[in-house]
Amino acid sequence: MARVVKVFRTLRNHWKKSTFAVCVLSYGGYWLYGKRCDSVLRREACLLAREYGRQQIAPQERLRKATVILNPAACSGKANTLFEKNAAPILHLAGVEITIVKTDYEGQAKKLIELMEQTDMLIVAGGDGTLQEVVTGLLRRPDQDTFSSTPIGFIPLGSHNSLSPSLHLCSDNKVKDITAATLSILKGETVPLDVLQIKGEKEQPVFALMGLRWGAFRDVAATISKYWYLGPLKTNAAHWFSTLREWPLVRDVSVSYLAPSLRPPDLPPQKPPRPNLMYRIIRRLKNYWYPPVEEPPKEAEPEKWEEQQLSTLELFIQTHNKNPVERRLNDSLVICAEPNDFTVGEFITVGNKKEEDSTIFTKNATKLEASACQLQLPEGAGGFYNIDNEEYEAMPVEVRLLPRKLRFFISAERRDQLLSQTQ
Repeated sequence: MARVVKVFRTLRNHWKKSTFAVCVLSYGGYWLYGKRCDSVLRREACLLAREYGRQQIAPQERLRKATVILNPAACSGKANTLFEKNAAPILHLAGVEITIVKTDYEGQAKKLIELMEQTDMLIVAGGDGTLQEVVTGLLRRPDQDTFSSTPIGFIPLGSHNSLSPSLHLCSDNKVKDITAATLSILKGETVPLDVLQIKGEKEQPVFALMGLRWGAFRDVAATISKYWYLGPLKTNAAHWFSTLREWPLVRDVSVSYLAPSLRPPDLPPQKPPRPNLMYRIIRRLKNYWYPPVEEPPKEAEPEKWEEQQLSTLELFIQTHNKNPVERRLNDSLVICAEPNDFTVGEFITVGNKKEEDSTIFTKNATKLEASACQLQLPEGAGGFYNIDNEEYEAMPVEVRLLPRKLRFFISAERRDQLLSQTQ
């Protein structure tokens, strides 16, 4: 008992050192526990991948080949380590032959994709910027019709991974997100995604999977990091300071758009079986004796553009890729424009919500569905667009929808969750 009293007296007399030691030990224990959990996640994923690697293949078959576009600068320069420790062992154990191509500078992924040879699958390990460069380089190829059928896997390693919630179950654990995304590639389930083709007057087209954002909320979001010293108040401060410099922050824009097109039925996943020999002989004889009458070519109808003048705080042209498994009657992009009558308080409140999810809009926002649209900015209007979270100079552009252009790997759990939301 005397020894216990002595220990408590020592802790009381040296309470500063004791408090510091408790904090260090607590943090160290939490850090070690996190490392242990990450190790367990890797082990479970590798055991599952090994089952895929043990599957026998026919003598004439070959190992699946995957080309990995890796951006080492993603995730504050830790992308290379994260991929090598979490994704690469899973792919190797599953029997996938991978070729890793690392990018050294911005824009290099576009050039690398233009030189890429045919592969069984394409894996993008990075963030929004890397993914957009890969998609743009892929769809700029002269043989893009052939390469666009290559399934694409996305491993979220960047600071912004806007597409990841549409494909995988996201969490606060980076290792869990990476291993889950890698396993979804092995399972092979894919979903078609729409693509936006954004073309200026002179520049080559840029392609986006999520959308184009322009307006006051976008401009403020680009300045939030400057107020890091304000901690959790930095988002409110950035929006409030922007209203002090200029108010109202309304933008005028002319939008011309085409009506959405009817969505064709989904193609069957497998080709129908070939008819028997007797049926094919009868069909050929019938076509020989009674050849089908060729219909005259139909003249293409002129495009009917509708124009609307918008006065808005923010304009967002987005795809439906937020829920890619939702069944829709039309193939369309969505033009969303916030109203222009926000008060300063409403501007700050809505700005906080958009910082968490930039795709949300208020109830009074104008929403138009179209298959293509043209933006005509007022003379002298500057600023920048955000195209999949990448900054581009604002200019008059034409945005066209390429429906179900690319196929991405998706986890079955996330697909089921998205389907339940649509019911």
